[in-house]
Amino acid sequence: MDRILAAQVFVSIAERGSLSGAAELLDMSRAMVTRYLAEMEDWSGARLFHRTTRRINLTAAGEATLIRCREMLALAEQVPVVGDSLTDEPRGILRIACSQSLAQASLAAAVTAYLQRYPRTSIDLQIDNRAVNLVEERIDLAIRITNQLAPGMIARNLGKCASIVCAAPAYLKACGIPKRAEDLSQHNCLTYAYFGKSLWHFERAGKAISVPVGGNLSANDSMVLLRAAVEGAGIVMQPVFSAEPLIKNKKLVALLPQYKPQTLAIHGLYISRQHQPAILRTMLDFLVKWFAASA
Repeated sequence: MDRILAAQVFVSIAERGSLSGAAELLDMSRAMVTRYLAEMEDWSGARLFHRTTRRINLTAAGEATLIRCREMLALAEQVPVVGDSLTDEPRGILRIACSQSLAQASLAAAVTAYLQRYPRTSIDLQIDNRAVNLVEERIDLAIRITNQLAPGMIARNLGKCASIVCAAPAYLKACGIPKRAEDLSQHNCLTYAYFGKSLWHFERAGKAISVPVGGNLSANDSMVLLRAAVEGAGIVMQPVFSAEPLIKNKKLVALLPQYKPQTLAIHGLYISRQHQPAILRTMLDFLVKWFAASA
């Protein structure tokens, strides 16, 4: 880990008197502050704070470490900032977590284009539909499609994800075509475990409509639901980027054109806004432009 940043975190904890105070000051997650403190104690080989339920106080080793850290930070501030573009060139490895559907439909191509632009970088893609813990799993950037971020998450809006309701011709022939969004409650709807499992949200003529849905198949992988819909299992709500190719080749039929499914945001989640490496900063900028161009 970055020892300069770890020293800054340690000094902030000592000055604020709490981990949460340091996290607020540094615009960093509390989990990351805890991780830096643990690394500082590993490096120093001693416990740096006495901790109680209300406050933390420096140990003798902590007081000595605080003096050294302040000296190190003062010295670091005297180092001139080099404006050479080569110094800020993205390099190194970036670990990105993303769902399978978004990775296949868009992120794989985006990452390939990024690597071609920045040849000194490497990307480690972790494909998982669950919400990963960035600190515990050492993820630098998590891409999530949601309108409900957990409180305290540090995120950048990368773009929008439009959805569409569709079904296979065989299902519609057997069960009929819904004319209104409310008709979906009478159909077998294939639901996604992480979003819209019991309610699908629409807008029509400026009016919000929520429809209770259910069916005999739910999954935590949207690609599984999409494949099941193609096989005639039922009606599915999917991101446009996933369903559109299947609609074009007539394996699926788009439904309810007068109703607009709720648009979701594509977020890039990361641990801290402070001391971002060039590879993370440029990847975020790159993805904003990528999703805007593909919208």
